Amino acid sequence: MTSGNSRTALVLPGGGARAAYQAGVLTAICEMLPDPTVNPFPILCGTSAGAINAATLACHADNFRAAVEDMNDVWRNMRARDVYRADPFGVAKSGAHWLSSLMLGWFVRRSPRSLLDNEPLRQLLKRRLDFSNIDRSIANGTLSAVSITASGYTSGHSVSFFQARTEVEAWARTHRFGSRDRLTVEHLMASAAIPFVFPAIRLHREWFGDGSMRQLAPVSPAIHLGAEKILVIGAGRMSEKAERQRGDAYPTLAQVAGHALSSIFLDGLAVDIERMQRINRTLSIIPEEVKEAAGVSLRPIETLIIAPSERLDFLAAKHAKALPRSVRLLLRGIGAMNRAGGALTSYLLFEQPYTRALISLGYRDTQAREEEVRSFLGI
Repeated sequence: MTSGNSRTALVLPGGGARAAYQAGVLTAICEMLPDPTVNPFPILCGTSAGAINAATLACHADNFRAAVEDMNDVWRNMRARDVYRADPFGVAKSGAHWLSSLMLGWFVRRSPRSLLDNEPLRQLLKRRLDFSNIDRSIANGTLSAVSITASGYTSGHSVSFFQARTEVEAWARTHRFGSRDRLTVEHLMASAAIPFVFPAIRLHREWFGDGSMRQLAPVSPAIHLGAEKILVIGAGRMSEKAERQRGDAYPTLAQVAGHALSSIFLDGLAVDIERMQRINRTLSIIPEEVKEAAGVSLRPIETLIIAPSERLDFLAAKHAKALPRSVRLLLRGIGAMNRAGGALTSYLLFEQPYTRALISLGYRDTQAREEEVRSFLGI
């Protein structure tokens, strides 16, 4: 059974290879628990690469320590070839397809679907995850709900596909929906389909891409699933020192792409958390009798955010040479192999030196906040 934290949720946002940081955070938390086998997060919400981590926890909800160990095993031994085709032929084929489409679009009838082929990721997930365990965990009480968010390319809606107890209802808000469904590998592939980089996935009647796109309220699914306490493990620093910098050189394609991806993965989460904290402060100063008389149904949500204490683009730049040579050549052409282009590299660097550095950083950051984590989880 779950611990006393029956309304505690874990929110794991996206970030490509950056999601290895979440494995380090969860390792430190696991070591703090009186019984590390008991799942402290009965509500799990994931987006993009964070969806893969959330699914791993959900599929092993009956043994939290085993789930964290499995997650670490994958991230610590990660290679780019486990996520996308990194062999010279595969990369050259993709690059040639894009080039021919740009130069001979009138002649090439089928436009390229993505920069990289992530079929290896699908095979990895099929080998590692048993989704039938989710129903069993919900039935025996070790899991209350799990959601995976993806973005519809046709509708523009952010859809959170979820499995949960029968009393949990679907929801509909402006441009965002909760849809009950049986989760599969295809939901993860859709949620982690970084635009342009990985191909879209068809779920039911629509093609879906990375769940971080147009996700106006990343924390919202956890609240709809019943959370009263939410731990968010970010994939980038949540606040930067407000300091304008001089830039004389024209931005490379890698800088532009990295900036766009950071906007997709990081900005919405920071804004949503700020909004929720503002609502909490407002609710705290309104007397209970006033809220009851006005019919205010909002409730305060306790949150704890753990995010990297270092710039991950700079960390990625240090380890960029770990990428396969064929991928380095592809990225060098758009300026992604230097410090200025490190943001793009930080999302695609699925290689051991980088992922292990992220795991270590997540572990250290969480240890440094041990008292806060213990208080939040009631340890």
